[in-house]
Amino acid sequence: MGSHRHNREAERGGSRRLLLSYVDLLVLSFCCLGILTAWLIYGAAGTGLSNASAVDAPVVRYSPGGPVTQFPAGPQAGTSPTPAATATAPAAGKAAAPAKAAAPKPLAITAAPPERIIYPAAGMDVVVHPLKPGGGDVDSRSIVPPETMDGYWLTPYGQPGVGSVNTTYVIGHSWEGQDAPFNHLSSAAVPGDIFTVVTAKAKLAYRVDSVTTYTKSTLKDSPIWSVVPNRLVLVSCYTQDLWGKNVAVVASPVPAK
Repeated sequence: MGSHRHNREAERGGSRRLLLSYVDLLVLSFCCLGILTAWLIYGAAGTGLSNASAVDAPVVRYSPGGPVTQFPAGPQAGTSPTPAATATAPAAGKAAAPAKAAAPKPLAITAAPPERIIYPAAGMDVVVHPLKPGGGDVDSRSIVPPETMDGYWLTPYGQPGVGSVNTTYVIGHSWEGQDAPFNHLSSAAVPGDIFTVVTAKAKLAYRVDSVTTYTKSTLKDSPIWSVVPNRLVLVSCYTQDLWGKNVAVVASPVPAK
């Protein structure tokens, strides 16, 4: 009996130990499953939070005036993009294009004596010399230049350029039977022509306003002698009537661009 009881107790104790092992395994399995589930849930939530923080978090940059908050590209939730957010920045590695400098204003050319006249449409390229007529010639406005093919600037009047207080007059002879620079004013000069006056300071452009023929007796009382600053007048004999008429080409300076 004793031996039989001992064996049953031993068997009963071994069954109890085996039953406890199954429980332990079951508890351990539930623990592992819980840990795995928690890891999956909180790991995924943490990743989403991290991504949301990376996208939505503002960036603070510092400038000499203090910190400046910049929001990431794209509109934030519940807001619409502003012009600052949608502006295009220069590409990385490329310097911004420098601002264009303002065009310099043209310099005013101070009045100076004419030295040469180039008038392509009238076949004219002539040297100009200063001429100071006598007092009687100025009063009568009957001025005869030296008998050369050059031009002569009347010094008592104006000069080409800024600061002139009167009209500039350049006179010259037309020649009978010879080709001279002033001959072509009678036949080739027309309003709208552009010619160049060279002074000691610059080259000035003039545009022809009018071409008029006067009898020699009426030239002295014509409008060409009115005081008009910066205007220029070329005067010569009219080639079709050298002894009875004069031709006057009136021109104004072309404004600088």
